[in-house]
Formats: sequence, structure tokens, C-alpha cells
Amino acid sequence: METPDRRYAQGVCIWFTGLSASGKSTTAEMLERLVLERRRRVTMLDGDVVRTNLSKGLGFSKEDRDLNIRRIGFVASEIVRHGGFVVCAAISPYRAVRDEVRGMMEKGRFIEVYVDTPIRVCEQRDPKGLYVQARQGRLKGFTGIDDPYEPPLQAEITLDTVANSEEENARLILDYLIQRGLLDGDIRAPSPKVP
Repeated sequence: METPDRRYAQGVCIWFTGLSASGKSTTAEMLERLVLERRRRVTMLDGDVVRTNLSKGLGFSKEDRDLNIRRIGFVASEIVRHGGFVVCAAISPYRAVRDEVRGMMEKGRFIEVYVDTPIRVCEQRDPKGLYVQARQGRLKGFTGIDDPYEPPLQAEITLDTVANSEEENARLILDYLIQRGLLDGDIRAPSPKVP
């Protein structure tokens, strides 16, 4: 049985942050596929899914949003500590709590990816109609409208989802990981099945 190269078996967290409808989840899913092609298991922690399960009952006050991000960060840090590869996609609007999550992990194991999509583009995409509701005053405390989003000051990677496709952006992240020795660059054919 083929064993993975130990150089590439170290834990790492890829943390996507950006406005709602910026392209976080779509790009994260594309990255997940590319990483799986390199025979590395991936855990995906999507903000919407986590809110439904791990953080059910939390509201959207600053305290509840911070608690939600801390919960995602704690789970991610445990995965990383045990050598896992985890991709997190959450708005995570507040810089301080994102930095707090970074501090939960060993240096170099938290890769912050800022999905830098202009709000006008996010509003045009708006698949759930949330921006419309926020603009009409039917949804209060919505990030980017009447609640702040604090962009990262020193993200490892900043993505442009207007100029680049989701796949192009996912490949930029992939190249970053390969160049830093966090992921094997080779795509290996699946091991033959033994009857």
C-alpha cells in the first residue's frame, strides 16, 4: 500500500474570508477537488453548514458571530494539530477574531485567503436575496450593509473573483501550497484495486 510522503502530511488550515456571495464557498469547493486529486484528505467547514449544525441557535450579534468563528477555529485547529488539511469558508467579518483563530495554530499552518469581491458584484450575484432584504431594511445587521466587514491587513493570499474564475483562483492557492511544501504537486493515479 502506498504511503503519503511525510513532508506533505502536516496540518494546514486554508481560511477563506469575504463578503456574502463573494465566491468563498465556490472557490473552496474547487480547491477541495484539486487537493483530493493529490490524494490528500480534506475536511470542509462551510460557514452556512456550521451555523446549521455546530452553531445552531446563535444569532448575528457581534458576540454570536465571534463565538461562531471561534467554534469553527477550534475545530479547524484540532484537525490541523492532528495533521489534517482543513478548508474553512466563513464571512468572519471581524479582524480580531480571525487573528485569534490564527493564534490557535502553529505558525505557518493558518493560510488566510481574502476573497476580495466588490460589494456591488456580491449584490449582483446575491443567490439568496439577502442583499435585497438588507437594502429594504428587512434584514438587520447584514455584513457590508449595516454591519462592518474588516478586510485582512496581511492575508497570505488575496483573490480577485472578477478577473479570475473560481478554478483559476483555486489553482493560485494550490500553487502557493505546493511552493511552500504544504502539498505534493504531483497528481497520482489511484492505486490499483486488489481483488
